[in-house]
Amino acid sequence: MSWLQQHHEKAVLGGSAVLAMILAVFGWLKVGSVDEDFAADLRGKGNNNTAVPEADALPKAAQSLALDRAWTQPSDAGRAVDLFTGIPLFIRGSEPGKPIDLLKDAAVHPPIKNTWWVDNRLDPGFADSPQRDPDDDGFSNLEEYQAGTDPNSAASLPNLVDKLKYQRDDSLAWALRPTFGSDGAYPFRYYELRNNRWFERNKLGAGETVAPGGAFYDDEPAKGRFVFVGSETRRETSASVKIEMEVTYVRVEDQRTNKKGRLYELPAPLSEERLNEHVQYDRSAVLTLEALGNEGKEFTIEENTRFALPPGAAEKNYLLKEVSPERIVVEWSDANGATRSVTIPKGGMPAASGSRD
Repeated sequence: MSWLQQHHEKAVLGGSAVLAMILAVFGWLKVGSVDEDFAADLRGKGNNNTAVPEADALPKAAQSLALDRAWTQPSDAGRAVDLFTGIPLFIRGSEPGKPIDLLKDAAVHPPIKNTWWVDNRLDPGFADSPQRDPDDDGFSNLEEYQAGTDPNSAASLPNLVDKLKYQRDDSLAWALRPTFGSDGAYPFRYYELRNNRWFERNKLGAGETVAPGGAFYDDEPAKGRFVFVGSETRRETSASVKIEMEVTYVRVEDQRTNKKGRLYELPAPLSEERLNEHVQYDRSAVLTLEALGNEGKEFTIEENTRFALPPGAAEKNYLLKEVSPERIVVEWSDANGATRSVTIPKGGMPAASGSRD
């Protein structure tokens, strides 16, 4: 084995020492020529002032933020401006190169004012924007605008009667038939019309009559409904025989809750063949409220009866004043206590009862 193999660590250490000495000698020899190798030409005198201009404004600004100040929102030509808030612009399909500024240009969807869309943060950029319903209460943006209500809140509603739909009438035809009486007292029979035929539903007992002031009947369906008021004999010319004769009329008062006090005058005796000449109706209306999720849900209200909207609400603020096969009339009191009414055609809804400038 050679000496180098046995003492290679010593050989490496000695070589490193020799290399270090050589590098040191070269470094010493170049000390005097550094300026020549790294020559630089400094221009100007420089600035030894390290002060920051207007640095004293920083503590003043910090103190200002701690004060209780009243902040006011800036505006641009009447438009409220927020920090980092863009101004939405729209275009018409017919003029794509001309932007629309909602606060400066004509109404996009008359009669709705452009500011209404801005104030309520609604997008007028659709052709059907007036017909849209962002709060899903059954009233469109146009209807909310006309009523002056909040289109973003289902708790803020126009008059619900505007969404009341008259589906059909549900009426019962009936007639009273007085027969021969004596000493001012008369018997009465009560009929109902079913499938174009008259059916007797109530009558008094054999030989029983009702004196003036007496109520009748004892059984349903007309139990206690009528009071006999009295009778009167008048001379009239008969339309059939063209001669003058005495005709007796009886007067009966209705006691039904929604018809209490209504008087009926009937000739006595009255033949069954003439019942159609003296027919009366107990009318009801089948309705739906096309809002608040009640769409298509029918409910029935009798004529001259108060009812609530929506159905089932605690306060019955509406009166079904009149019912006919063609239309109904609904009454209610407005915020000032004045009585208002609307006519609703069969199969339809009323025009909006609210308005706004």
